[in-house]
Amino acid sequence: MTGPDALQHRLDGFPRVRLGHFPTPLEKMDRLAGHLAEELGMPIPALWVKRDDCTGVATGGNKVRQLEYSFGAAQDAGADTAVITGAVQSNYMRTAAAFAAKLGMECHVQLENRVEGMGEEYHKSGNVLLDRMFGARMHHFPLGEDEKAADANLNSIAERLKREGKNPYLFTLSAGTKPTGSLGYMQCAIELLQQAAASDMQFDAVVVPSGSAATHVGTLLGLRFAGYTGPVYGICVRRDAKSQTERVLSITRLAEDMLGCGEIVPESDVVCRDDWLGPSYGKMVESTHEAIDIAGRLEALIVDPVYTAKSLAGLIGLTRAGAFEGMGNVLYIHTGGLPALFAYRSAMYPDG
Repeated sequence: MTGPDALQHRLDGFPRVRLGHFPTPLEKMDRLAGHLAEELGMPIPALWVKRDDCTGVATGGNKVRQLEYSFGAAQDAGADTAVITGAVQSNYMRTAAAFAAKLGMECHVQLENRVEGMGEEYHKSGNVLLDRMFGARMHHFPLGEDEKAADANLNSIAERLKREGKNPYLFTLSAGTKPTGSLGYMQCAIELLQQAAASDMQFDAVVVPSGSAATHVGTLLGLRFAGYTGPVYGICVRRDAKSQTERVLSITRLAEDMLGCGEIVPESDVVCRDDWLGPSYGKMVESTHEAIDIAGRLEALIVDPVYTAKSLAGLIGLTRAGAFEGMGNVLYIHTGGLPALFAYRSAMYPDG
C-alpha cells in the first residue's frame, strides 16, 4: 500500500527529535520567473520555492529535517556524544553541533579539507565559527575526497571516546551507511504535497541539490511513495552526473530496504545533472555567481556558493533549456546554507 497516509504510518515507526519549525513556507518566485520569461521571449511555468532555509535550528537548512531522525536514532541508542564528519564549511556539522547543544550531548566534528586553496576566512568563519559557538570539539582531517578514510578516522575518534567512558553515535555520510537522514525528506514530501493540495495546484517538476544524497533520495522516494510521478531533478554539487546517479540509486535502494516497502523508484527516475557543478565541490563558476546575484536582487533569497547557488543555477539553466516547457508549476527546494556565505566573501566579491 502506498500514498501519503501509508508513508506517514511508516515514518511514525522511526524515532525522531522534533526541533525544526514546520511546515516551511511555500512561495512563488514571480520576479525570477518574469526575468526568465522576458529573457526567453516566451511564457514559462510558475516557479515556486520550498523555503527549507527556514527550518529554524541554527539558521535552518535541510540538515534540520535529516538530523531530527538521526538524533532520534542516537537518543534511542542511549548516546551521549555525537561524532560527525563533513567538509570544513559543512552545514551538516553546524546543525549537528546545534542539535547536540540543545539536547545536552557532547559533539565532536571532523573537518575534511575538501576545498583546496581557501584562506583564513574559510577555515575560521561561517559554519566553523558556529561550530565553536555551539561547543563542538574540532578534529581536522587532511583528505577531502576519501569517504572510507574519513569514516575510519571517525571510528578511531569514537573508540577513544568509548575508552573515556562516553557512548558515542557516529554520523557518517558514506554511500553504504543506513540513510536515516533521508527520512526527513520523505516527511518533507508529504508536507509539500499537502501544501500544494491546500492551494489547489500540483507541481509538474521538482529541483533539489544532490550531494551526500540524503535530501535527493528522501525527496524522490517520498514523493514516489506518496503517489507523485513528476520528474525530480538532482543538481550535482560534489560529483559528476554518472557518479552521483550511481550513488543516489544505491542509497535509494538502502532507503527502500529501511522502509521495508520494496523497490518503488525505477532506475530511470534517478536524474542527476552536473552542468552547473564547475571544477569541483565548493568552487564557484559563472553560473554560481549569476544565481547568487539573481536570487538576491529579484527574490531577496540568500543562496550559498556550495549547494543552493548551484542548484538554483540548475533551475535557471533547465528553464532556459526548455526542460519545463508546457508545465504549469515547478518547485525548487531551497536547502539553506547561509553561514557559508561569510566564508566565501573573497570568492564572491574579489574586488572588495
